[in-house]
Amino acid sequence: MSGFLDATSLLDVGPLQFPRQVERLLWHLGFSDVSNIDGSGDEGGDILARRRGETWVLQCKWKRSGVVGAAAVDEVARARDNYRAHHAIVVTNARFSPDARRRVADLARIGPAIVLWGGADLAMSFDRVPERITRVTPRPYQVEALAALDSDLDATGRALLVLATGLGKTVVGGETIASHLKHNPGDKVLVVAHAKDLVHQLERALWRHLPKEVPTRVLTGDSRPDDLSGLTCATVGSALNAARFGYRPGFVMIDEAHHLGEEGQYDELLAVLREARHLGVTATPWRGDKHDITQQLGPASFSLGIEEGMRRGYLAQVDYRLFVDNIDWDVVRDASEHEYGLAELNAKLFLPQRDEAVRDELAAAWTTTANPRAIVFCRTIEHAERLAELLRRTPLWSGALAIHAGLAKRERQNRLLAFRAGEVPILTSVDILNEGVDVPDVNILCFARVTHSRRIFVQQLGRGLRIRDGKEHVVVLDFVSDLRRIAAALKLKRALAEHGQIETLTKVTPSRIGFSDQHVATLMDEWIKDAASLETAYDEHRLQFPAALAPQE
Repeated sequence: MSGFLDATSLLDVGPLQFPRQVERLLWHLGFSDVSNIDGSGDEGGDILARRRGETWVLQCKWKRSGVVGAAAVDEVARARDNYRAHHAIVVTNARFSPDARRRVADLARIGPAIVLWGGADLAMSFDRVPERITRVTPRPYQVEALAALDSDLDATGRALLVLATGLGKTVVGGETIASHLKHNPGDKVLVVAHAKDLVHQLERALWRHLPKEVPTRVLTGDSRPDDLSGLTCATVGSALNAARFGYRPGFVMIDEAHHLGEEGQYDELLAVLREARHLGVTATPWRGDKHDITQQLGPASFSLGIEEGMRRGYLAQVDYRLFVDNIDWDVVRDASEHEYGLAELNAKLFLPQRDEAVRDELAAAWTTTANPRAIVFCRTIEHAERLAELLRRTPLWSGALAIHAGLAKRERQNRLLAFRAGEVPILTSVDILNEGVDVPDVNILCFARVTHSRRIFVQQLGRGLRIRDGKEHVVVLDFVSDLRRIAAALKLKRALAEHGQIETLTKVTPSRIGFSDQHVATLMDEWIKDAASLETAYDEHRLQFPAALAPQE
């Protein structure tokens, strides 16, 4: 392997993946907050990055042949103005035309000089950058996990890592891959995930674990590179197609391994690649269909759950506040023109006054939290948009935004970047932040009108558990309805499919009762510990109620 900036490798990656190779170079060069902004409406910029407190914007031009002309210089000049960047670069795997260089000289007379990086510059940069982006120092429990995984992989060729969100399962997976490549430098490595967005995030996350000689690429329906040497991050369907045509990696990592079913593409992929080593990683090993993923991957080689992660000081402590309203849901059901049943009310009815009450409790928590940053989990896209609009009316949260699958990918990315940068104080979300998103600054989580499966609850709670300097705990506001809704939540039934009509009722005025009773605090403690514990059996969990609150049959 000749490295990720080799001329032949860059020619193979094509225009879609060329900017990703440039991203990786920027990390090696010491840039931070490197973001791919390529897409419709990018205003001439493909990458934004920061270094030493200054912003850089880059325009990436991949060429199979020929040269890059002056138009690219004008594009990046426009992007620099649009993004208010301090510096601008045009980068290509090819060469620049004389017109491009003259245009740079002309613009330098009236503003900061635009930098041109050609293919020869990239090759020179590769020789000069450090062997790795950074040196990873695993935490003590991660060292334990690495040893356990290596032992099982050596013994059986199969391993399973179960590590709570926020404890660094990708770090452990990345270091396991690095160890495999150290001992098997010519091997191909496949990392598989169920969604394209997650595949892209994984490739970026794994760069820091790999030496620069190991090239990486993405394999999805949108991107099909011919060269699959080094490390390939792929969606399961694309990986299966490649395997059917003879692709044979020596190591396979299944991210979010709870998606592995008894039959289907994952199972077929692992069967075709049975000679490879298999590693599954997940924070939530439970499946709604009762399938036991240990059938394919073996018993968990190492497990560490939320409770133990908190005890060891690697996860933020949880200040869990349960709020119950005293709405008569039988009255609400009778008022519904669509005759929704009790189980459907939470997903398909909006009570505007209730959202206002949620807003008020959120404001109370906001004012008592240092450097507050919040995510509000909603049940539907309609509710997320409605609640974001309501929050924007409050001066505290004029920049509140919704993030969900109904938005274009670029818009979702922009909103998440703005949230990470502190420009957006609150995000209302529908599932889009469940997996694969690192937002360590979040210190307030709000569950608004959400019916949880056990897995989704743990994933969403995990968004707030990552620690950072100055963050000791995360405030969790859980808004449920009456005791029947509490019981339903504690059974952790899967959410109903989102279909049918959405209805807004304006004539039902709720009030809320904030529970501070110790029985309820104990109940929630048990919920967190038991429902989130990753050492429990893989079947559907049924909470054991404290005797004082046991539901009546």
